[in-house]
Amino acid sequence: MTSSPAFVPLPAESGFSDQFWTSRDGLRLHYRDYPGAADRPALLCLPGLTRNARDFSDLASRLAGNWRVVCPDLRGRGDSAYAKDPASYNPLQYVEDLGLLFEQARIDRFVSIGTSLGGLLTMLMALTMPERIAGAVLNDVGPEISPDGLERIRGYVGQGRSFPTWMHAARALEENQGPVFPNFAIGEWLSVAKRSMVVGSNGRIVFDYDMRIAEPLSQPGGEGGVDLWPALNALNGRPVTLLRGELSDVLAKTVLGKMAKALPDAEAVTVPRVGHAPMLNEPEAAAAIDRLLARIA
Repeated sequence: MTSSPAFVPLPAESGFSDQFWTSRDGLRLHYRDYPGAADRPALLCLPGLTRNARDFSDLASRLAGNWRVVCPDLRGRGDSAYAKDPASYNPLQYVEDLGLLFEQARIDRFVSIGTSLGGLLTMLMALTMPERIAGAVLNDVGPEISPDGLERIRGYVGQGRSFPTWMHAARALEENQGPVFPNFAIGEWLSVAKRSMVVGSNGRIVFDYDMRIAEPLSQPGGEGGVDLWPALNALNGRPVTLLRGELSDVLAKTVLGKMAKALPDAEAVTVPRVGHAPMLNEPEAAAAIDRLLARIA
């Protein structure tokens, strides 16, 4: 019998300071800054499409001190301001925002740990600011996205559901995403709910992002049809870890194989019994990240 992946919520989130930077269009954007060694690159943790800085609480708490860990909320998520124009919810805008973060937070070089959308941004930054990237973790994403996974994501983004209690929210996540994390117990679903949702102004539990982030996905080109293989190839020559959830419907096993061939020095790791995307605290994922960092330290 396979044991459940370790996903233990922190009793209280601490060890970081809440910081803010300003986008070119005037948005106040938020990041968590965990202090660490100044003589090493920072660890930049970039979340998935509907997620936020809280996703990396376990990883940041484990690595902070030895490493500075910076966890941004992309525009329209978490404690970052919502955009006036939903068309700005696009990868190129996020990369521009991050470039200003690096200037304002004095981040010269970083190891990018990107989940899903965060991994796509990592690849784009390898093209646009290669001198800043010391290494990368691409978590369950690559230059090609499986159509089934993309349709599943489109099916839930921007739905605007709300729930009367945290338990209702956790049960809804379990119902919709049970196949993604088949070993999760209700306590683990509660932890996911509290990292992806907040108590809204009316007292109900709501997802912690601007529902309008879904709008660009329905526009021409919003299906991710751009050729990102050159962006992946831009990571060549740096330490890279390629993570894939064994049950992923976003990153196909065949695509992972092609990525490993394109980056011959990269380590490809499959995290068992999870789908899209690994939480990064699974033993296999944590060990892979530690091996990557040992190559950079």
